[in-house]
Amino acid sequence: MTESTVNGNDENEHEKETVSDKDLPLSFMQDRHLGPIEGVECITQTWRMKERMKTVSVALVLCLNVGVDPPDVLKTQPCARLECWIDPLTLSAPKSIQKIGENLQAQYERWQPRARYKQSLDPTSEEVKKLCTSLRRNAKEERVLFHYNGHGVPKPTENGEIWVFNRTYTQYIPLSIYDLQTWMGAPSIYVYDCSNAGIIIESFEHFAIQHEREYEQATTQTRQTAVVAPLPSYKSCIQLAACGAKEVLPMNPDLPADLFTSCLTTPIKVALRWFVLQSTSKLVPKVTLDLIDKIPGLITDRRTMLGELNWIFTAITDTIAWNTLQRDLFQKLFRQDLLVASLFRNFLLAERILKSCDCTPVSSPLLPPTSQHPMWNAWDLALDLSLGQLPGIINKNEPFRNLPFFEEQLTAFQVWLELGCEERSPPEQLPIVLQVLLSQVHRMRALELLGRFLDLGPWAVNLALSVGIFPYVLKLLQSSAKELRPLLVFIWAKILAVDNTCQGDLVRDNGHKYFLSVLQDTSLSSEYRTQSAFVLASIVNNFHDGQEAALKGSLVSICLEQLNDPSSQLRQWVAICLGKLWDHYENARWTGVRDIAHEKLYSLLNDPCPEVRAAAVYALGTFINSVTERSEHANNIDHAIVMTLVKRVSNDMSHLVRKELVNALQWVVIAFEHVFLTLAMKETLSNLQEVVASPGLKRTGSRDRLRTSEDGMDKMKRVSSSSSINNMGHMKSSLSHTGSLGTLPGLGYGSIYMKIWDALCMLESDPHPEVESMCKTITKHIAAKVKESREFADNRCASLPPSPNRGNYLSGESPPTLHPAADIPKYTRTLGSRGRKIHPNIINEETDVKMKQRKPLVGTKFIEWACKRFAQSKKKGAMMDVESAVFYEKDWRYTRNNNIRKEALEETSRIQSAKLESQVFNTRTSLPPSVLQFHPFDQQIAVAGKDHFGIWDWGTGAKTTVCHNKSAKFSSSRITALEWINAHDVAMLMVASDDGSVKVWKPNTGHSREPTLISAWQALTEMKWRHSGTLLSWEQYTQTAIATGDSRVIRFWDAERELFAFDILTGSDCPITSIDSSFSGVSHENYSKAYLEREKDDEGISIDGEEDIKSYRYGMVVAGYQDGSIRVYDRRCSPTEARVGVFMEHSGAVLGVHLLGNTFYSGSADGSVKVYDIRNHTVVHSTQAIQNTMSCFALHRGTATYAW
Repeated sequence: MTESTVNGNDENEHEKETVSDKDLPLSFMQDRHLGPIEGVECITQTWRMKERMKTVSVALVLCLNVGVDPPDVLKTQPCARLECWIDPLTLSAPKSIQKIGENLQAQYERWQPRARYKQSLDPTSEEVKKLCTSLRRNAKEERVLFHYNGHGVPKPTENGEIWVFNRTYTQYIPLSIYDLQTWMGAPSIYVYDCSNAGIIIESFEHFAIQHEREYEQATTQTRQTAVVAPLPSYKSCIQLAACGAKEVLPMNPDLPADLFTSCLTTPIKVALRWFVLQSTSKLVPKVTLDLIDKIPGLITDRRTMLGELNWIFTAITDTIAWNTLQRDLFQKLFRQDLLVASLFRNFLLAERILKSCDCTPVSSPLLPPTSQHPMWNAWDLALDLSLGQLPGIINKNEPFRNLPFFEEQLTAFQVWLELGCEERSPPEQLPIVLQVLLSQVHRMRALELLGRFLDLGPWAVNLALSVGIFPYVLKLLQSSAKELRPLLVFIWAKILAVDNTCQGDLVRDNGHKYFLSVLQDTSLSSEYRTQSAFVLASIVNNFHDGQEAALKGSLVSICLEQLNDPSSQLRQWVAICLGKLWDHYENARWTGVRDIAHEKLYSLLNDPCPEVRAAAVYALGTFINSVTERSEHANNIDHAIVMTLVKRVSNDMSHLVRKELVNALQWVVIAFEHVFLTLAMKETLSNLQEVVASPGLKRTGSRDRLRTSEDGMDKMKRVSSSSSINNMGHMKSSLSHTGSLGTLPGLGYGSIYMKIWDALCMLESDPHPEVESMCKTITKHIAAKVKESREFADNRCASLPPSPNRGNYLSGESPPTLHPAADIPKYTRTLGSRGRKIHPNIINEETDVKMKQRKPLVGTKFIEWACKRFAQSKKKGAMMDVESAVFYEKDWRYTRNNNIRKEALEETSRIQSAKLESQVFNTRTSLPPSVLQFHPFDQQIAVAGKDHFGIWDWGTGAKTTVCHNKSAKFSSSRITALEWINAHDVAMLMVASDDGSVKVWKPNTGHSREPTLISAWQALTEMKWRHSGTLLSWEQYTQTAIATGDSRVIRFWDAERELFAFDILTGSDCPITSIDSSFSGVSHENYSKAYLEREKDDEGISIDGEEDIKSYRYGMVVAGYQDGSIRVYDRRCSPTEARVGVFMEHSGAVLGVHLLGNTFYSGSADGSVKVYDIRNHTVVHSTQAIQNTMSCFALHRGTATYAW
């Protein structure tokens, strides 16, 4: 037959473009299917300092003795004389040292203006002791700085001594470092500006060890008598020394005498002077040392030359340190204390300059050498460009032109982002990017590049946090610039996805208000509002202050306004945000009640996106769990929520949603645990009574008596604490105190609690093992409590006197009640809670009772998994790279499929009738095969026997996959249908069993032959017969799974949305034995695109008033029945009018049907094969293929070829 004949349309040539494999969607290929539902594994680095310090006191000790040179130092002539940029010989000795002290204090105040400064000029040892002990006492646990200038005293000794003076300045007095340690305590920082300064650091370490030994001895001696104060951590003290243990300070007359101090306190001035003295300064003519002193501007004003140079210097030294030091050392020295950070930045410059003067500054902790770091070249270039402008600025009053340093560094960072990868070393420009955030000119570009870097993954976020991004982006939240909103929201989403500990900082600085404004700003795209919702959800996550602040910011109403947004991601995250907001926070719950938030969330339970439905169930679950004071009003609301969840979510196609349902139901079980204990105990007694009363009859359990009227609540099983009949007498006696079930409020048959328990028991047999396991954990918890209560009651009854009229109550007669009805709640609570505080609300729900926070019985990783999206790179979800191996493999596969189709059509045209005489594959299976399914393109065949299936490569004979498709309902089930899905690409196998379940398995390509379970759901709930089991028809083009068989309905499942679509009543009293549909399998190539569009746009067809016709609602379905009848259904019609044709042509069961356009084929057990025209409702061809009974019948979906 030609295509136009099959389709029943006379199409023009240009309309004959058929649907190709590239037009087909892929099913069950979302992240929720292919990976585990768990959070991202982030190795959170210690970017946040455990304790931040600040240097609060500074001791400036100057031993200059102006006019008198120390005896052990031979000075050159001319010699360096400047101390703190003052020539002491130009003033009298007392005035000069006083002026030097004032200048030194001013230089330090530039870096730490709030510290307490004390000067000690040419002091004695007693004065130093008094100064140090006073500063330590006032500083308490904070850091104290000790600056020592020993230019006027002898060098430090090998015994660990520095020099001071006597009162008359006639002698040099040694001062032991051991004593200095004792006076200064810890934490402290020492700066030694003197010759042989390195020897002080060596002695310091020895004395620190000596202190520890003496402390241990003192502790041992006084352990029994007194409490010893803790020893200061001398080893953690920071020290900076101007030179090594055997080095003398430089004496270059063009440089200051206190070159080390000048580098630490006035780095830009020293750097400029030193740069001019270098040979490279000849490239900048007309710049002298005198001209340098006239550089205009302020250090604090970044718009001036001096300010910008200081800004660049800070960025460069930060960059050198971050790229050189270990992360923990960088945090300690450059992020813990502002003054320490400034000193160590300047120390890097001191190392570079002093090394050029044959001195090597020493530090403790020891830093690696940095004087040759390539970033110093960028610093030299900045100085060169600045000094080139200096003559014009001073002489001609020209304006200062900003340097291109930051712009060039951003370009270098951008190049790394475009060409770099995770395996490469981190970009060295990252600290510079943070400095650029201070500039309004380059801030937008810097934020954009920073966002791109953070998008590389959690490792990038940790790097950025370690370098110090946090205070910068936190401060930027105070900006009112709207153009920064998308960038800041994106950056904060990345940060909180990796490290949620920032929530306290955001609330303290009112940062949550920024994201509240973004979330309610509909002018922004849904992507940024989604990120804002995620940030707010992170702020309120298990953080009461965050919940309280967000509630005051009207987060509930803002989220409710976004529930119907077109973006599924935004709908998902506003639901999660609401769930996090009122989790264990009752004020938010009642705010939600006033806004009927729970009812508005109901609309999301039928959302097309499974993640949104799961988020809505999660939010409703935490809504239930948020109650701390149980009342009738709260119970009524929670009952309505639970019944809505049970009714609308129990049979959801996505196991992700069903797991959240179980997670939500557990809170009801926990809150009303005693009610469920009573139910389970009564159930156990009822089952035992029935077994004894009717030992010869089939047992009719309470699952039949207690069947509810809700949809999908047709089967249940009860938890029994014991199946032994011998224990029945004890059970009756122990339960006699509870009275009849009807005496307890809300415990009658069909009650809310009974329906909840029924739903849990039904989910115990869920096809997905994770859902099943979660439910069994809850029911086993109740069973264990029942057993515990029964044993307690048995022991109690054993201690009571025997009843005079015990009688025989096993026949169903009720025993006499020992207590009046008013005492029933009391004894029920006694049985249900051994040794625990009683919750009277379990029976009397009108009582307000404070509920304690209980630990969950089960849990899911859905929220953590949803957060993983923000931690991972957006590039991973981008379009496939056309140059990638994956793309080439897919393209090859599509080409191969087309070649196979052409080859099949050629073979079909050559052969009208033939017998199969050659065998290409033969194997033996452990179980008799019952279902076979060939892969349409690969050399694979799926074979099922009972509840096992396997996949063979029929080309090589190898068994590639083996699986036990175990049923959770029946101990023995059988597989009744197999379907290949995504067969045109990487195929999966859909397996249906006679218990009504359908599972999707993905064969593994590695060494393991065990497939991976992708999805599982209960496709059919009411199986009326035990004949055909569950039959499937899979449509790749519409992503629809059609399930029927031993049921009175044909059920359509939307695999794209993982939702129940609709039912069509079969209208027959016998099971369906075969089924086919318009787009079954991958037979889409039989249809042209023009034909499919006409199918969608067919006028005059009514589909329940729907304006937008879903893909699963167009096309035909043909079903063959056991009685030989065939029925044709049009999905475009309403379910009640969908049956458009009935054919009664066969006398035996229909073994197979095949629909091709407006024509379909059928084969029956009576041996006949017929061809029908749906339009004319006639049989166009009939043949008796076999005279005897036909046992099987198969049709090729791509051609009109059949076999039996």
